[in-house]
Amino acid sequence: MEGFYEMIMSPHINLVGAIYKMLLSLVLGGMIGLERHHKGQFAGMRTFSLICMGATMAMLVSIYIPQEYMGLKNGDPGRIAAQVVSGVGFLGAGAIIQMKGSVKGLTTAAGIWMTASIGLAIGAGMYIISTVATLLIIIVLSYADRYVTRFIRAGESKIIRVKVSGIVNDISTFRNMLQSYSIHISDEFLRFNYTEGQTVINFVVVSYGKPNYVALFNEIHQLGNVASVTLSNELNN
Repeated sequence: MEGFYEMIMSPHINLVGAIYKMLLSLVLGGMIGLERHHKGQFAGMRTFSLICMGATMAMLVSIYIPQEYMGLKNGDPGRIAAQVVSGVGFLGAGAIIQMKGSVKGLTTAAGIWMTASIGLAIGAGMYIISTVATLLIIIVLSYADRYVTRFIRAGESKIIRVKVSGIVNDISTFRNMLQSYSIHISDEFLRFNYTEGQTVINFVVVSYGKPNYVALFNEIHQLGNVASVTLSNELNN
């Protein structure tokens, strides 16, 4: 057992230590991915496990080459591993693009980047730090939303789009109606279509709690000349 401990803690690359590091990265990456899968994200247990193992492998190779090959004794053992930090950005960007630009993909992208860093740390033999970092990530991903929802009056940004027949110069009526439902208006965008005689009003709003949008939209429709009212996450005119 003592020999096993020495091999996995050795700064030099050996077969037992390398296998242990790969297995550890599989477990820790899978733990983070399992939480993401539980939240219904596209990147789940398999993706995060592969990212963590890939980063670990990159670190092992980065250390192994200057360690074993003649003429490379003065090589930089962090050179290959450094490319993981920039290369994993493509995976993170892909997670956001897959979510159609929604900021909901940003948490998964940050998790991908952090998981790659954990893989590098495992490859360098930083087992305790890697384990602690994994537990901290799981705690943040699992309980941060609950804390924010319970203790912080957080709001969700939405777009309320109202299409009105005719050219509307005064939108104060719509503005007051939204505010009566505890909806904060952070910005407004208008588009006048003089050819078709139509006005498109985009309200960038932040709602606290869960407003009754059905009742709000029915009330807006009763104002007259309202062609449609929609709620979305993107500002498309």
